[in-house]
Amino acid sequence: MSPVNTEQEHEDLTRKQRREQARAQRRTLEEAEAAAAVRRTRLTLLGIVLAVVVAGVGVVVLTSAGGGRPKKIAPESGQARQVSSQVAALLAGIPQNGNALGQPTAPVTLQYFGDLECPVCRAFTIGALPPIIHKWVRTGKLRIEYRSLETATREPEVFRAQQVAALAAGEQKKMWNFVETFYHEQQEEDTGYVTEGFIRGVAKQVSGLNLTQWTGERADAALMDQVASDAQTASSSGLNGTPAFLIGRSGGAASQLEPSSFTEPSSFNAAIEKLVNS
Repeated sequence: MSPVNTEQEHEDLTRKQRREQARAQRRTLEEAEAAAAVRRTRLTLLGIVLAVVVAGVGVVVLTSAGGGRPKKIAPESGQARQVSSQVAALLAGIPQNGNALGQPTAPVTLQYFGDLECPVCRAFTIGALPPIIHKWVRTGKLRIEYRSLETATREPEVFRAQQVAALAAGEQKKMWNFVETFYHEQQEEDTGYVTEGFIRGVAKQVSGLNLTQWTGERADAALMDQVASDAQTASSSGLNGTPAFLIGRSGGAASQLEPSSFTEPSSFNAAIEKLVNS
């Protein structure tokens, strides 16, 4: 067997392992949510009214983080406008530069490795990430870099197309708007829903994005190189699944952050606060 074939088989195996790990993470998240639902039911049966009220709020949060996926993108629909408004409000006034969100002078940098089709990344992006942005990024203490790591997307060509499309939006300082919108519009895994029409539908929802310019920038080879570079960084850091995180003082060494939850920000807050105060 030629070395080229061996290398390709190894790469295919690695992608398969990443997809399996992403599915395992999703099952873990779903099991945790199911267990929480059982606990809430027990509290209801015990007649603890306050707990029931709190649990009801929890159900809403978990539903928005893990379900309710749209069947089709319709950029002019009321739901699409609601998503666009929600994303715009979350990011309003926060500097963007390429793949980075936040002040370039922020003392701490969090690298977020994601696959736009990864359902656990969606749970993190809609669950734990907004309060992190409000508490740390908006106050100038944290800068977040979004990096690409193929785990859930089956076809490498599709993965590259969707991730480069996000980076192309970053050329207009709109990458995070594209990424957030994509996760909100994410559909069921392994259904082949990411087509050119889907990608363009996401772009059309990004307010202020010049679609002609964005289309041209998607052909920039440097953006494809950035996707490959992100994969190399992940590999050298021992990251195999998504979402995955590296955190450290800006400009310094970064170490892996393994949060206790992807939908609740406390473990992220503790790690960020420790570095901010160091």
